[in-house]
Amino acid sequence: MGGSMAGMLAAAAIKDQVRTVDIIEAHDLPEGSAPRVGVPQAVHIHLLQSGGLDAIESLLPGTIDQLLAAGANRIPVTTDMVVYSPEGWYRRWQRTTHHLMAASRDLTDHVVRERVLKDPRVNVRTRTKAVGLLGNSRQITGVRIHEAGQAETELPADLVIDASGRASRTPTWLAELGVTGLAEAHIDSGLVYASRMYRAPVPNRSWPVISVQADSRLPGPASAGAVLPIEGDRWHVSLMGAPGGHPTRDAEGFERFARTLRHPVIADLLRNAQPLTDVTVTHSTANRRYYYERLKAWPEGLVALGDSVAAFNPLYGHGVSVIAQGALALRDLLGDGGLTPGLARRAQRMIARPVDVAWALAIGQDIHFSTTTGKRPNIADRLLQRYVSRLSLTATGSFRVATALTDVLALEAPPTSLLRPSVVLSALAGPLRPQLAGPQFTPEELSLMNDRHGLP
Repeated sequence: MGGSMAGMLAAAAIKDQVRTVDIIEAHDLPEGSAPRVGVPQAVHIHLLQSGGLDAIESLLPGTIDQLLAAGANRIPVTTDMVVYSPEGWYRRWQRTTHHLMAASRDLTDHVVRERVLKDPRVNVRTRTKAVGLLGNSRQITGVRIHEAGQAETELPADLVIDASGRASRTPTWLAELGVTGLAEAHIDSGLVYASRMYRAPVPNRSWPVISVQADSRLPGPASAGAVLPIEGDRWHVSLMGAPGGHPTRDAEGFERFARTLRHPVIADLLRNAQPLTDVTVTHSTANRRYYYERLKAWPEGLVALGDSVAAFNPLYGHGVSVIAQGALALRDLLGDGGLTPGLARRAQRMIARPVDVAWALAIGQDIHFSTTTGKRPNIADRLLQRYVSRLSLTATGSFRVATALTDVLALEAPPTSLLRPSVVLSALAGPLRPQLAGPQFTPEELSLMNDRHGLP
């Protein structure tokens, strides 16, 4: 249910274990890398962490090469990243430990969709909605569907995967079948996103990601921003602000807002970049999660994946990577024995594992903003924040701790790995090098900016 990224990766996960896959999609799917209806967040920056990128490549071999051929940038972490954390500037270590893929969401969707739909076993029913589940509280046997202009019909299935996103009706449908007791969490920082595309004023290949992170400890509304070098020699720029100090659709105000961030590096870069689009604003950045894995009873034949399970504040860039890791877990479970009894419940619990990591990372930051609703930090949360802040400070001058943090942020290690004795001892010792006074650009990057464009 759903032709989203989650729906496509779900199809990739199961197509080798079943006879046919039907994707039920309410809208038409675009040709090429055009925007897809129902993905408002696509206008904001998206990146694939290495944990998610590796999962997609495992599900769909050749995806990385196709993305690179289409102009996406594979960026070494932290070698090509200029990041201003609340504790200071991170160093651009020349020992690369991870990569992330920088591309527009439209391009990433297109490449994944094209590779999935090449398989003759995968069929898409566009302009069709799933309007209910077939079966009972013990076994789901298919879905009721409504195709535009037609009467409702039944579509039998051995496995139903809910990839319908934030609009998922599975909680309601399960309750109607007698599956109750579903726990839900909703935590909203109130951050507002404004994004715009620019023509890059310098060669885009090997250009670093630029990020000025929010600091919840500062007075006043929190704010942040990032520049992502994407295909077509463009910069995808997103600015974020909390209620009382958020960006608007005003084009002239976009760059003025960038200058109010904790450092003006983004505003300085945009002075000589050419705007290509209007400013698009999104207010929907809440974290929302259903704890399906905790239910006492779970019907055979049903799995939920992606935003249908958990949607995160996009500030942290984990959404697509979590989907990919969940789909990979589903594929591995099916490969071990096919549609055996208990598979759906095991899959739901496996899908929850990467969700747990991303949820902890997002909530661990968002609850400390003064504008957040849904949960306030307790003593344990504040102690944890102090420890993470110490780790972040140490990471500005310690490759060991920078790598440990990156392992977690890339979704390749659980947050508990930050409690290893070697990491704790490094945090106690603090940074081994003095803090940087400003953004760390290479001589080549400075030459490009100064000689060709007069940037400071």
